[in-house]
Amino acid sequence: MNADIEKLQKIADSSRRMVFFGGAGVSTESGLKDFRSPDGLYAEKYKYPPEYMLSADCFYRHTEEFFEFYREKLLADGISPNAAHYKVAEAEKKGRLIAVITQNIDGLHQAAGSKNVYELHGSVLRNYCTRCGAFYDEKFIKNRRPVPLCEKCGGVVKPDVVLYGENLDEQTLEGSVRALRNADTLIVAGTSLQVYPAAGLIDYFRGENLVVINRDPVNVGGALFLQGKVGEILSKIVIK
Repeated sequence: MNADIEKLQKIADSSRRMVFFGGAGVSTESGLKDFRSPDGLYAEKYKYPPEYMLSADCFYRHTEEFFEFYREKLLADGISPNAAHYKVAEAEKKGRLIAVITQNIDGLHQAAGSKNVYELHGSVLRNYCTRCGAFYDEKFIKNRRPVPLCEKCGGVVKPDVVLYGENLDEQTLEGSVRALRNADTLIVAGTSLQVYPAAGLIDYFRGENLVVINRDPVNVGGALFLQGKVGEILSKIVIK
């Protein structure tokens, strides 16, 4: 591992346009569960499969049950950025990193100081009335039970997250693709690269250095692979 850390340090030293592409494993060190690991969210038992509980169909057809699941599993209290989030924000601040592309919806990259963040799957911090478009924060969703209704028009307030059965935001996709095409280094971290279309975005990368950091093995040809916790590994490198 020390030799791989040295390789990662050399890549960081030589890079001017890094892009960080992160998945659920980036936030597990902050106390959030991932989805597909043996102890992850999808391994738990519910009335409906978790994929359905987080689907647009469930939101519209079983709204009360959707919000019960959503509050319990996706709205966590007392969660703070970890070493991975802070290291990525530092790289951006020092002009080494041009963008963060995240599959996460927790807002922790922004909380750590990252500015140019493409949230592929949206954010729990943003919520909008389905009728009039009025904005509400996550506290509103937590406190309005069983179904959060708009204070202005009475419409259902929907989290600004991409549910199963919904398309990714076009502007977010375009920005992500543009960043990947301009990157000289791509760091893929905390993701099994099994969620499409998000995982397919890395095919747009044409730069020199591809790095993969993950707890479990991920088969990506030509990549420098470091196995372990994302924050622990990134904290070992120095951003100059």
